[in-house]
Amino acid sequence: MIKNITILVFSMLLCSTFLFGGNPDRQGEAGAYELIMNPWARSAGLHTMNTAGIRGVEAMRLNVAGLSRIEGTELLIGHTIYLAGTDIGMNAIGIAQKVGEKGTFGLSIMALDIGDIAVTTTESPEGTGATFSPNFVNIGLSYAHLFENKVSVGVTLRGISESTADLQAFGFAIDAGVQYVTGDNDEFKFGISLRNVGSPMTYKGEGLSRQVEVGGTVSGNTNTLSARGASFELPSVLNIGLSYDFPLSETNKITVLGNFTSNSFSEDQLGIGAEFSLGSVFQLRAAYKYTNDSSESSGIDKRPVYTGLAAGLSVVLPFKKGGEDKFGIDYGYRASNPWDGSHSIAIRLNF
Repeated sequence: MIKNITILVFSMLLCSTFLFGGNPDRQGEAGAYELIMNPWARSAGLHTMNTAGIRGVEAMRLNVAGLSRIEGTELLIGHTIYLAGTDIGMNAIGIAQKVGEKGTFGLSIMALDIGDIAVTTTESPEGTGATFSPNFVNIGLSYAHLFENKVSVGVTLRGISESTADLQAFGFAIDAGVQYVTGDNDEFKFGISLRNVGSPMTYKGEGLSRQVEVGGTVSGNTNTLSARGASFELPSVLNIGLSYDFPLSETNKITVLGNFTSNSFSEDQLGIGAEFSLGSVFQLRAAYKYTNDSSESSGIDKRPVYTGLAAGLSVVLPFKKGGEDKFGIDYGYRASNPWDGSHSIAIRLNF
């Protein structure tokens, strides 16, 4: 079993060597960036860097191996005010279900709410009076398995849909992850995940066609010309993380974590974070993410939008005293450059 796990981890690292041969000069060449947006509040409070310790539904957005570390059923509903001031929102729902003693299935759906955009043309650059609203939706189906030696592995198959009234693009991506837990009280955790590996996407539809007159205006003949949309790659990401729990008492602890993120189409990032847990009732967390900035040499700011500080908290209460069914509320804030940061809130049910 250990041999198989070792082979899996080695294979993921080997794949990453080929996937991340690019550099920040490729920034802007990818599409479907909603795949790296995080709608979940708990992990958002740690800048989406808890690769080693994330668990449950949220794991399907960072390291799917953590999906297996729940008991029973978990339902999560989240909303994010994305980059306050842009009027963009993220809505998400996810459910995870334990199957047998070691396996867990999960389903997650995330959609962007971009709002209404005015339709403009060359004849009416100020707007025609009509509006349209783009649709960005992705659906993930996941499975994770926990082995006896405290190693968990997982995989997600994700469908991606982007569309307007007359343009559509569809694609598929695969995520894979591994988590390892060790120590007398499982205090040391290690995780690695490879996300958004898939084939290029291409826009198609009537929006790429236009009517043109043939032979001049006198003939009155028109033809329809169709342009071919250029394909774009998915924003693949490699995350490697470590965490360690420092007990303060029998029920309270502080968890310290570190994370490295390799982005195939932007600068790499390093980060640290900490979470204080008052039993299983209250958690307070904060993190800092640093980006290797090559702006000075290139003259162009290539930093990702999320750098600097993030913070959040969670409150989890049982439905009845001594019961195992629980209700939780999570909040997370991420500073951004520019705009006024992102605010995430989620409602969690465990039963």
